[in-house]
Amino acid sequence: MKRMTRIMLCTAVFMLHTSFFMSTWAQNHNLEVGKNLEVFNTLYSQLDLFYVDSLNPGQTMTAAIKGMLRSLDPYTEYYPEEETKQLEMMLTGKYAGIGALVKPHTRLKRVVIDEPYEGMPAAEAGLKKGDIILSIDDSLMTDKQVSYVSSHLRGDPGTTFVLKVKRPTTGKEMTFKITRRNIKLPEMPYYGMLSDSIAYINLNQFTEDCSKEVRRAFVELKNQGAKGVILDLRSNGGGSEMEAVNTVNIWVPQEQVVVENRGKVPQANRTYRTRLEPVDTIMPLVVLVNGETASASEITSGALQDMDRAVIMGTRTYGKGLVQVPLDLPYHTNVKITTSKYYIPSGRCIQAINYTREDGASYKERIPDSLTHVFYTRGGREVRDGGGIKPDVEVKNDTMPNIAYYLSAGGLDSTEVMFDYVVDYISRHETIAEPLQFHITNQDWAEFKKKVVDSGFSYDDISRKQFDELVKTAKFEGYYEEAKDAFENLSRHLRHDVATELDKHRDIIQRVIEQDIISAYYFQKGSIEAGLNFDHQIQAAVEMLQNPAEYRKILRVKN
Repeated sequence: MKRMTRIMLCTAVFMLHTSFFMSTWAQNHNLEVGKNLEVFNTLYSQLDLFYVDSLNPGQTMTAAIKGMLRSLDPYTEYYPEEETKQLEMMLTGKYAGIGALVKPHTRLKRVVIDEPYEGMPAAEAGLKKGDIILSIDDSLMTDKQVSYVSSHLRGDPGTTFVLKVKRPTTGKEMTFKITRRNIKLPEMPYYGMLSDSIAYINLNQFTEDCSKEVRRAFVELKNQGAKGVILDLRSNGGGSEMEAVNTVNIWVPQEQVVVENRGKVPQANRTYRTRLEPVDTIMPLVVLVNGETASASEITSGALQDMDRAVIMGTRTYGKGLVQVPLDLPYHTNVKITTSKYYIPSGRCIQAINYTREDGASYKERIPDSLTHVFYTRGGREVRDGGGIKPDVEVKNDTMPNIAYYLSAGGLDSTEVMFDYVVDYISRHETIAEPLQFHITNQDWAEFKKKVVDSGFSYDDISRKQFDELVKTAKFEGYYEEAKDAFENLSRHLRHDVATELDKHRDIIQRVIEQDIISAYYFQKGSIEAGLNFDHQIQAAVEMLQNPAEYRKILRVKN
């Protein structure tokens, strides 16, 4: 009895001590907050009074707020009143505008139409790839940045404006009267059957109601005879956590825990479970991921992996395990705050980067594999936290040679010869074959090759850069003269011939050209469809689904 009394007394003393410590910590914390707010207010008052020029309160305070948030993680962001629509677009995937991508054309020093979206005002009005934007209403756009032009193309739904463009292939100036409307970016640009039994669904963002669209597409494909399905989440940067849960729900039963949020305050804690009847809990499923698969995409792929419901294929995902919540602030401003981390069914958090030290100093550190922890799927497979979702089957991304990359992005001399060639090709061809049948001819290729060579196109040569550095080092260390002949001989071999490089990489460059042309006629859907036959990660996924024994072996599914 005496021993029990002593234990109870010790417990009471410990709790009292802990309570006192927490109370003292809170008091000190609040004192520090009050002290620093007073310093900040006084500093701003002194600046406003004595600074040589008049301060702009909005700009100065916004800079101060954003500076404070930079000491945290990159996902905690402040949105002043003029930027709140940007937050809304991020959360919903919707905005009001004309529905087209625009890009800078550095040789022309103008902003041009790059890709109108299917069924949107830009496409319906007749705007085409390459059209040079001259003015919006009475505002000239001939010397403006992309962000400026883009902001003027957007506006309130239902508002009408006059857009003046110049069509480069004819030199004709054209005027369009366009009415803005709500634009929702296509979250599922393509789905279809790759064979009689393999279905494919491309999902590029988790925006509002996207899970309903995926469910509808899967039902349609199942009715067409699908016996296996590929869910492509490559380069899907995420979005709504609830939409991720509902997407998982298509393939797993009700009342399954998909993800848990755990934060500092109870309000941030939440458990998400599947709520609906699934469509199919048995059909083999392969999920494709890569290094740009993040956030809600990682919840989806990670949960399906933890439940042993899908084979994950590709390369390791980004590793974003932080949850953000948007909060309203006074005067129509907003902030998006990281409030918790998410944990998928095995119990692991896949956040790959630490952003703050315990002492509060800001820093960024990727968690090394040696410090990650082992968790287990429902079937007992080993998985780890701390570094994104590691695929069950690693298949490297398709690689693109330097010359193909710089041709599609614009060369160092800003010739943008591929873009101009595609624009010219479109002007000369009213229609083209279906996406899977379309190819440019040998004559087309010869014409493109001549344009590239004649333009003086050049591109970033990594080996040349490294050679130049080696020459500098050799001269500095004094042995260049002794090996001068060898250096000059190597230099001659490192001078690439553009025409030779074009022919060497023709297959890849031609596919890039063809997909760019196809998108002008069949939009994003057609471009994706045309690329399916050349995507070796998709081919690997198809092979996996066609090999049930291997599929079961990876998931350790018992017969």
